[in-house]
Amino acid sequence: MPHTIRVVLLGCIAVIATGRTAVAAQAAPACAADARRANLNFVLKDINNKNVNLADYRGNVVLLNFWATWCVPCRTEIPWLVEFQQTYGSRGFQALGVAADDTLDKLKPFVRHMKMTYPVLQGLGRNTLLDSYGVTGLPVTVLIARDGRMCASHTGMVDRPRVAKEIEALLAIAPQR
Repeated sequence: MPHTIRVVLLGCIAVIATGRTAVAAQAAPACAADARRANLNFVLKDINNKNVNLADYRGNVVLLNFWATWCVPCRTEIPWLVEFQQTYGSRGFQALGVAADDTLDKLKPFVRHMKMTYPVLQGLGRNTLLDSYGVTGLPVTVLIARDGRMCASHTGMVDRPRVAKEIEALLAIAPQR
């Protein structure tokens, strides 16, 4: 059965209060102690058809962004991801883009046009990968701590300042030796 992808616009989704106070939400740790481990047991091709093993990024804070060239919110986020990579890359951060619904012939010119400076991986037809990260719409952005825990997942266009704060909080956690 084919994997269906839909675009989610966060501006159209109602937010339901959880009962937590704003103070408690701000004081939350960078990553919940019981956060689920990210499945990094995937090897994908980049836009040059070279194998990229997600497990090679263990020890880094990873932003895994699932997107497509036709997705307007995805296109809006790309410059932010480029900026995050430039700002935090030297501190052990790695952005990875997974093109969930595009062929290589569409990806190469798009990546050049958008000046994407982080690895872009081919995700078309990789339903096990998409399911592993809960991708049912686009964009989806997952933040993975250095120890491999999935600490945040955002469906729809991310809140840029919020994600920057999440990245900074995860970077502040010392790498395990």
